[in-house]
Amino acid sequence: MPRYKLTIEYDGTEFVGWQRQANGLSVQEALETAVTRFCGEQVQVHGAGRTDAGVHALGQTAHLDLARTVPAEVLRSAVNHHLRPAAISVLDAEPAAEDFDARLSATGRVYLYRILNRRAPPALERGRVWHVAPPLDAEAMREGARHLIGHHDFSTFRDSLCQARSPLKTLDALELRRIGDEIHIEAQARSFLHRQVRNMAGTLKLVGLGRWHPDDVGRALAARDRRAGGPTAPPEGLYLVEVRYPPDGSGQIPGDREYSEISKSPARTAE
Repeated sequence: MPRYKLTIEYDGTEFVGWQRQANGLSVQEALETAVTRFCGEQVQVHGAGRTDAGVHALGQTAHLDLARTVPAEVLRSAVNHHLRPAAISVLDAEPAAEDFDARLSATGRVYLYRILNRRAPPALERGRVWHVAPPLDAEAMREGARHLIGHHDFSTFRDSLCQARSPLKTLDALELRRIGDEIHIEAQARSFLHRQVRNMAGTLKLVGLGRWHPDDVGRALAARDRRAGGPTAPPEGLYLVEVRYPPDGSGQIPGDREYSEISKSPARTAE
């Protein structure tokens, strides 16, 4: 069966998350329904990350198998046609190797968290940013973020419902910058614990408000206890920006400890 790789963007406001659920429409269900309307096949669309309700994507990746080969451009256009009026768009479709897996083949993921830091609430960006009215000290937040980079036990920033086998993760980068009225927090890692980025963003907000010293972030991390961390930032400010794969487009990759944990368990381990 031919396999296809999809690159997808969506506004998560009206969805219960990526994964198909009984309590509302998910991004996965909307995509699968659109494919069925196109070709009549019942398919399963496998995503690289199971984003929560309200979380957005600029570059979610998924794969699916069809019974017959169709031109990738036809697949993209047809799925987009049948997705209307849902706030989902297939940006690209391409043939994939038979062993390619959107989740298991990934070598890295990039998330962006957007904070709108001004007194006036958002109008055009409502539902797409976290509005924080009091002034935030971006430099102090940047100093606090440095404590989180590297290989750590991230239990302090792990949701209580996270089913990952281990709290050990390697955060490759955590960059923070102010752009006009917004503060952007960009996190890069092979994989993340459930709500890890949102919990880190909520903690860094406390630093920005002056309630925490930047070094308090390191102490919270060392505590390895969710109660030692800051609040969970709301989902509307979070975006899955990119999922990275081996440059040759192959499927399975040589695994380290983190990769083995992901590949052995279907449990939720993403934002």
